Amino acid sequence: MASPCQNSVSLADKLADPSRPVFLLGHVPPAKGTPLEKCQEIGDKFAARSNTLASDGFIVYDIQDEPRGDRPFPFRELMDSSAYAAMLTRYNDCLVYKCVADADFDQWTRRASEEHGHSAVNLVGRPSSQAEYAGPTLPAAMEHVRQSKRLKFGCVCIAERHTMEAAHSRNKQYPTEHLNMMRKQSNGADWFISQAVYDCEPTIRLIRDYATLCRKQAVTPKKIVLTFCPVSKPKTMHFIKWLGVRVPEQVEREILQADSPVDKSIKVLCGHLRRILTECAGAGVPLGINCESVSIYRAEIDAVHELFCRMQKILLDTRGSPWKVQWVDVPMTPVVMMANREKEEEPESKHALTATSNDVLQAGLVGALVGGALVGIGVVLGGTSKPGASSM
Repeated sequence: MASPCQNSVSLADKLADPSRPVFLLGHVPPAKGTPLEKCQEIGDKFAARSNTLASDGFIVYDIQDEPRGDRPFPFRELMDSSAYAAMLTRYNDCLVYKCVADADFDQWTRRASEEHGHSAVNLVGRPSSQAEYAGPTLPAAMEHVRQSKRLKFGCVCIAERHTMEAAHSRNKQYPTEHLNMMRKQSNGADWFISQAVYDCEPTIRLIRDYATLCRKQAVTPKKIVLTFCPVSKPKTMHFIKWLGVRVPEQVEREILQADSPVDKSIKVLCGHLRRILTECAGAGVPLGINCESVSIYRAEIDAVHELFCRMQKILLDTRGSPWKVQWVDVPMTPVVMMANREKEEEPESKHALTATSNDVLQAGLVGALVGGALVGIGVVLGGTSKPGASSM
């Protein structure tokens, strides 16, 4: 079954295209065992809340339990990422994460492409190298997906591995994450998704070293999608660090001691993005943005939308070419209409905007409900728009 999303260019092609940025929203599936009707309702509400953002697609994660330390939030086994993403593709294309530690991996990829209609997957290695897992190794999984005519794949890149401390801990004289990226690229990876960025220095080093390696080997750099997530509480900050994200002590204090930690985290993360863009200008590595919440706290979920809009504007403005947003109609379901009514009944907040056309061009953000149809928003690059395209 083909994906019902009507974008003229697939998300896989957008991710693989070095000439344009991509803008994604991360989402975690419901718990395993949740009734399918409830799963669809959760997905519909997520899409309805996201329809005012000019996103190219959704990332749907495959979360595995990791055997390290005390987990700040309890682990829940989740619904299959491909099956849940299939519920979202009526609104937007999905990049589906998949951990390769699955004895049913080959059948999973068949279902993802043939039954669920996905074209883009992100392969993740085993949670720990110290334990035995079923399923293929990451190189074997990449080779399997590479043979597929319907799927393109990307991999993760982890800037925390690209520090001198990490190198010395593995008896290396210099970090090697850029070599890992090149190896994955040689095995067919068409893009990379970063871990959440809270320290821009390792990311800058990684992008520069990867760019240098690509020039030496005369290959075109693949796109790196940088991930950012806002924080409103110490527990979320603890969880982010538990996930392996490097958070400098000064940054942590600056955020958590602020009058509004979530607003401060947005400001800090936007500053990190500007610094990365400045320091890596001319490197030739195409970049994208992924914004997500790692908790169920309402303040952080709402902040994702503001962070997304600000970062989209920052990245697009650095390109030096005109850009604008436009809308398209997408199929409407009763649950989505209910979600929109609930949204209209919520108290006014700083995230609900009424914008003029000029405001839309400046902020990259507008949403409306027209004739019973849900309106989606897309970014058009280069100044000339084509009617009916949700994201060019």
